[in-house]
Amino acid sequence: MEFRIEQRFDASAADVEQALLDPAFIEASAVLPKLGRSELLSQTAAGPVVHTRIRYAFTGELSGAVRRVVNPDRLTWIHDATTDTATHHTTFEIVPDHYRELLRATGTVDVTPAGDGCLRRAAGTVSVSVPLVGARVERAVVSGLEEHAAAERDLLARWLADRAT
Repeated sequence: MEFRIEQRFDASAADVEQALLDPAFIEASAVLPKLGRSELLSQTAAGPVVHTRIRYAFTGELSGAVRRVVNPDRLTWIHDATTDTATHHTTFEIVPDHYRELLRATGTVDVTPAGDGCLRRAAGTVSVSVPLVGARVERAVVSGLEEHAAAERDLLARWLADRAT
């Protein structure tokens, strides 16, 4: 299933991207809905290219049908991303710690100037290989990504405003 998510910020592309890569912001994002913890596993830079690996855990509710296929306690994954801070372009892959054969998610994120701020656009695909409920789980994952993006946008706006004062 393909997805597209757009976030608008009243800050520059560089400021938004810098905040998203800030280990303190990554840690602060643990308060976002349906995510238990965010753990920065590694972050390395080579010139303008930053490679970041963050582990997340899902803490939202799952339907009974989904719980028959997956254990909610094992819904952890690594967000493996490479960001070019010169072009504000990121490629990412979501790598499940468990159930790797069941989920695949990849995409890109671009942050571009827009008026007095910027737009952050994510696009990608989510594929769930579970008979009978795969499409429903894909829709739930994409819905969760959209919900996460909205909450992240608000958290990041507050984060940037706090640092501007």
